[in-house]
Amino acid sequence: MALIQPELTKELKKYGASDLDACYNCGTCTSVCSLSSEDNSFPREMVRYSVLGLEDDLKSSLKPWLCYYCGQCTTNCPQEAAPGELMMSLRRWLTAKYDWTGLSGLFYKSWPLTVLGFILILAAEIGFAARLHFHIDRIMHYGHYFEMFSILGVFTVILLPNIIRMWYFTILKRKIKAPLKAYYTAISDLFVHMFTQKRSLDCEDNKFRWLEHFVLVLGYLSLLFTTVFLNWFETNNLFINILGYVESIVIFVVTFDFVLSRIKKNKEMNKRSQPSDWFFVIWLFFMGVTAFVVRLFIDLNLIETNSWIYLFHLMILGQWALIIVPFGKWTHFLYRSFGMYFAKIEELAK
Repeated sequence: MALIQPELTKELKKYGASDLDACYNCGTCTSVCSLSSEDNSFPREMVRYSVLGLEDDLKSSLKPWLCYYCGQCTTNCPQEAAPGELMMSLRRWLTAKYDWTGLSGLFYKSWPLTVLGFILILAAEIGFAARLHFHIDRIMHYGHYFEMFSILGVFTVILLPNIIRMWYFTILKRKIKAPLKAYYTAISDLFVHMFTQKRSLDCEDNKFRWLEHFVLVLGYLSLLFTTVFLNWFETNNLFINILGYVESIVIFVVTFDFVLSRIKKNKEMNKRSQPSDWFFVIWLFFMGVTAFVVRLFIDLNLIETNSWIYLFHLMILGQWALIIVPFGKWTHFLYRSFGMYFAKIEELAK
């Protein structure tokens, strides 16, 4: 028997859900959704589960990750129950359920706590820089090591266990008996959706949005590779330097457009932005800008007298790597990819 949590709707509202109680189960949202299918019907089912308090059913579902929030369901809802925003809220809620540390839920439900985390990271950075007497070469040297170890540490200590928990909730606990072959057969779906998010192309009027996300993913991952593994800030290789500039400009341009869209609220998906949405796009924007400026100051031999710009970049990087990546909206990129992977495994297991 499914466990019912009467307070679930109140909990989901803390993650951004709005008037889901207004839903009278007409099914309009599901009928207009171009991604909904007979095998994976949503968002009506998710709305009903939420209203009824079926927490275990929601926790074990992959359907919130199959939604790309084009906004058609919310636009066409006769009751203005905002089913699209509920799906977005469920993704936030699920990241909190997957997270073994419990910090995701705290940060999602309390933006002041997120800001406090940012301040603590800033204080730690200033303290560390002071111990190095603000010597820019030494700070950049250790900053590069921080980049490498933060990536490794966050993935192995936080994200990997969370992915395992996601697998437990969505595959193992549901007793889906998939052969080992299904796991490596479906691996292509994981990487295809991780890098291309091609499923979103099936959404109506979503081609430009898909292109922006595709370019942003490539720009972000390649800049990460260039700065961390090719050591962009310390190399004299012309090709790597030009590549880094191009990548940072791409991130700057695309995220600037994202920020403008959220300010203008010109599309349904941008009308109900939560603090976590703003933190994600603004910090990613600053990642691109500060990386560009730091390298420019290095090339102009100005970094020695303007060490603050690298410290600012390191602050953004630290807050991004230690809060937004493991506990914020960045995880949607990861969990959605694994959601598609697990959905394929489930399909192959039938």
